[in-house]
Amino acid sequence: MQVTETLAEGLKREIKVVIPKQDMEAELNVRLADAKDKVRINGFRPGKVPLSHLKKTYGKSIMADLVNEIVRERPTKILSERGEKSATQPSVSMTEDEAEAEKILNAQADFEFTLTYEVIPPIELKSTDGITVEREVVEVSEDEVNEQILKIAESARTFETKDGVAAEGDRVTMNYLGKVDGEAFDGGTAEDAELVIGSGRFIPGFEDQLVGVKSGDEKQITVTFPSEYPAPNLAGKDATFDITVKDIAAPAAVEINDELASTLGIESVDRLKEIVRGQIESQYGNVTRQKVKRQILDQLDEMYKFDAPQGLVDAEFDNIWRQINTDLQQSGKTFEDEETTEEEAREEYRKLAERRVRLGLVLSEIGEKAGVEVTEEEMQRALYAQLQQFPGQQKEILDFFRNTPGASASLRAPIFEEKVVDHLLSEVKVTDKTVTKEELLAEEEGEDADKPAKKKASPKKAKAEASEAAEGEEAAAPKKKAAPKKKAAEDSAE
Repeated sequence: MQVTETLAEGLKREIKVVIPKQDMEAELNVRLADAKDKVRINGFRPGKVPLSHLKKTYGKSIMADLVNEIVRERPTKILSERGEKSATQPSVSMTEDEAEAEKILNAQADFEFTLTYEVIPPIELKSTDGITVEREVVEVSEDEVNEQILKIAESARTFETKDGVAAEGDRVTMNYLGKVDGEAFDGGTAEDAELVIGSGRFIPGFEDQLVGVKSGDEKQITVTFPSEYPAPNLAGKDATFDITVKDIAAPAAVEINDELASTLGIESVDRLKEIVRGQIESQYGNVTRQKVKRQILDQLDEMYKFDAPQGLVDAEFDNIWRQINTDLQQSGKTFEDEETTEEEAREEYRKLAERRVRLGLVLSEIGEKAGVEVTEEEMQRALYAQLQQFPGQQKEILDFFRNTPGASASLRAPIFEEKVVDHLLSEVKVTDKTVTKEELLAEEEGEDADKPAKKKASPKKAKAEASEAAEGEEAAAPKKKAAPKKKAAEDSAE
């Protein structure tokens, strides 16, 4: 086998491979000899079929299998011998001339093919001594825990029918029919709908107009859909709702005690507080973790400057761009609505794709040198998490990961990345800083708003930029409520 490099331009490589016809014929004869004792041909005793007859009958098909095997296996061997890693699957090209192909299958011509690929650039790891991280920590107060428990209790509180008019905090049961320009619209009709005044569940202005109504009242409410409303056909439109009030109910009193915990399936109020505190700490911890990770990635980005393989950049950009356009389509917006142009957005997200690829290669090298590995148990947990996201589709999800090449890498990559970040945190200088929750979250929102500084495509660049493994740095104020059942609450706390 002759291997000749025909192109070495930047990270691009082109390799010409020639396997002499005599080598191909020799391998063919070996395979024919092996098949001699296995095939059954009428008129010949087992093992007595002449090689010439076998070659005439099966030569081309065996040679075709040999060609496919060479194309499938030799590129890996060639790259290994050259000490190179291909960024993507090497492209293999061979003759498309039928006459030439016929000669190859008959071992009358050398078998030639060309490999085209991009190499992963060698990365010389640098010392992490200069990396410093400030880890913001929030101390969860008793008041905050109680406030969160009150929200849980309010969501589970009971209501009792009352006489008189509806006030803030009361629950109104009603039928309604919504219209825009005098025509009913999809999703604008309901019967026996329940709405707590002040909950903010309905369009701004709707709940305020329920104050003072009583059971049996019929009323028309006029509102304007927000300009940011997710349904483009309703966004910014004036609407009327014809309502019929069925019932007015006042909320029962709420107290934080063992009785409340019992109604939630938890043995005591102390245990309830423990669970809720753990949830809040976990949610703040996620914010802190992502901000710490961002600091590390930003510093690695400054430390490592090299050309990334364009094949990987193109693939990453395509993923980002597809998501950007999906988000724009779902929100009914354009790039102009986001104060940018498609050309400017492409340039911004192209830079983001390059950053992600470059940092991904750096993290991979750091992890490899540090011996970071993803265990089978971790992969199983990640797969289980995927299955939980798609109830009723477990079989399809399992089949996808079993039968789709590279699918398991989408589970492995974020786990590996987090473990590499953990490794780096064990090496770099980390300083803890106690902050308020407002400081922790306000800075996060500031980061999100400032990147890019002026013009941005939707979703904001910082959101897409959140994690180089596409996990996201979308941390926000703790919003989840403790589950109203003991098991769900404890699972969430874990």
